[in-house]
Parts: sequence; structure tokens; C-alpha cells
Amino acid sequence: MAYNFSQTKAEAQKIGEWLSKEYSQIHTGRASPALLDGIQIESYGSWMPIKNVSAIHIEDPKTLRVAPWDKSQVKEVERAIQAANLGLSVATDDAGLRVIFPMLTTERRVSLVKILKERLEDARVSVRKMREETWNAIQAKEKEGGMSEDEKFRLKDDLQKIVDETNADLESIFQKKENEVMN
Repeated sequence: MAYNFSQTKAEAQKIGEWLSKEYSQIHTGRASPALLDGIQIESYGSWMPIKNVSAIHIEDPKTLRVAPWDKSQVKEVERAIQAANLGLSVATDDAGLRVIFPMLTTERRVSLVKILKERLEDARVSVRKMREETWNAIQAKEKEGGMSEDEKFRLKDDLQKIVDETNADLESIFQKKENEVMN
């Protein structure tokens, strides 16, 4: 009887998606609307992401245009972006706000790569935890008599292949973002 790795593969995919999302929130000097995804403002008594209360457009490689649909919320959006402490400049005009991304210094690029490596290591820890949980489930099934010892070790090899593929995917996500930061 074969072990079903679908839950393990789904969890591995979630780890990759988490890493990609974390990396999308690290700005590289280029204007990206994804950087503002985590910022929320109070709008009509409830907290909402900025993207739900305004239009966000890339004006040029270093500038985002944020145009709240309700012009009375311009100050609230400006306050929220500044409070997020992302190192962005905000300028208000008649059409809304301009969010300006500063040029990255070499020192800042190096510190961003360190942050990228920390996030990569967090993802790898999650992969190791996933591997440990799956391996424990396989061992428990073998102890119950659900499989032979040979099958258990064959499944261990299959599990390791999944872990290796996941780590390779995480590494490629890291390499892509590192190249974006350093160039």
C-alpha cells in the first residue's frame, strides 16, 4: 500500500508561495504595487487594504500613483504608507498620492540580500518540519503493520525527492530575487 504524498506536496507548494509573497514585499528600488498590499487603512469603520480603496498604477520605474476613490481618504492613505516604515517618500497632489521609491545604495542592497537569506532559511526550516511530520506518519503506519520495512525506506527516498525539489524551487526563487536586488 503506497503512501499518499499529496498533502506533503501541497504543503511544499504553500511554502514556496509564502516565500514568493515575502519576497514581493521587499522592494528593490523599482515601483511595485505589491509592496503596498500589506498596508491597511481605516475606511468607513473597518480596516481595508489600500488596494481596496484606491487605484494603484505604476507611473514610472520609481513612482507609484495611488488615487483613492474617495478623495477625503488621501490623508489617511498617506499616513498609513508613512506608518508602514517602508522607506518610501509620499507626495500628495490634486490627483491623489505619488509614492516614490528611493535609489538603493550598495550597503542597502547587501542588507536586503541578508534579509532574503533569512526568509529563505525560514522557508527551509518549514520544509524540514514538513519532512519530519511526513516521516513520522510513515513510521507510524509501518508500526501499525500497514507496510513493510522495505516499503518504508522506499517512501523515505520518495519523500527526500520531494524535499530536494522543494529546496531547489526555493533556491531558484531566492536567486531570482537576489539578482533583482543586486542589479
